[in-house]
Amino acid sequence: MDTIRRRARKQLPSVLLTLLSIVQALALELLWSYVREADYMFSLSAESVLTWMQVAANFLGIIVIWIVYAGTVMRFRWLPTTSDSVYPFVVGGLEFVLIETLAPPYLGLWCLCYALVYALMTWVTHHQMRRARRDGGNDEFFAHVEPATLKDFLPAIVIVSIGALSGTYLHLSGARDAMAFVIVSAFLVVLLRQLALTARFWELSFRDRE
Repeated sequence: MDTIRRRARKQLPSVLLTLLSIVQALALELLWSYVREADYMFSLSAESVLTWMQVAANFLGIIVIWIVYAGTVMRFRWLPTTSDSVYPFVVGGLEFVLIETLAPPYLGLWCLCYALVYALMTWVTHHQMRRARRDGGNDEFFAHVEPATLKDFLPAIVIVSIGALSGTYLHLSGARDAMAFVIVSAFLVVLLRQLALTARFWELSFRDRE
């Protein structure tokens, strides 16, 4: 049994990254196909600018998800479960929905879906970290890191709540005015912040090794 567990832990990074790379490649291809086929995006208008901002947010989201997953499995090991193989497909499915709801008429649904993706990735990361903490092979890192508390999740709760409320407002009101630009800009800021936090966490985890 120990041999099987060691083998599973060893294969975990390659299996997860292979699954995720396939899903992310399909998402990028779908995003590129949308941009090529949406003729209105190549004319200067408020609608095209707003859609380009959504495209940028989708692209950033794909990058952040990849970095979070890759950074986690390259640094930590845990005994995998079936859910580890399911999550990449669920995340990928939501990414496809994000691309299908591009364009201002579906902006409310796009915001709601992005809030769901953020919530799901927060849950997936926490779930993986909890199991990594229980694995003795990661003690070098977790010996210096306290377990997460509700306070640590407050920023994510606020972001998801605001995203869901914004999406509901846009969907019900059909607004495509300045408020729509503010909301999409906020999504871009959150994604850039998440990218910076992920890079910082990466550096801190290796600094602890020195």
